Amino acid sequence: MTSQPLARHLLRARDLADSRYAEPLTVADLARAAGLSGAHFSREFKRAFGESPHQYLLTRRLERAAALLRVTDWPVADVCFAVGAGSVGSFTASFSRIFGATPTAYRRSWPPAARFVRIPRCVAMAYGRPQNRTFREDPAAAGS
Repeated sequence: MTSQPLARHLLRARDLADSRYAEPLTVADLARAAGLSGAHFSREFKRAFGESPHQYLLTRRLERAAALLRVTDWPVADVCFAVGAGSVGSFTASFSRIFGATPTAYRRSWPPAARFVRIPRCVAMAYGRPQNRTFREDPAAAGS
């Protein structure tokens, strides 16, 4: 496999993590999407993106959680499970490690009016969905 097709396979796995972060994805699921063995996928993913597939998925989940904490009044537990975290305790510990504050303290650090915005759950989840920026990742292919 040459590096260009390998990069495309890794992008396919990264796109899967970005679009389905709230589902119970595993590194094995991402490796399968890339068509690589788990160990080879993990090494190549880290080389390409600078972090392990597990860390990438965790970071995406925490970023989405932070957005939901800013724009909704959902309880922390609802935010936790909406982004695919398995338990409130591990979610709070991970969130605190990355953002330097508990989810509740993080929410309080934003303007209070943002907490009282009432928006439907489907709109909030769509807001948290990443923009797909990997189409035409190969400039040479884009021109053909």
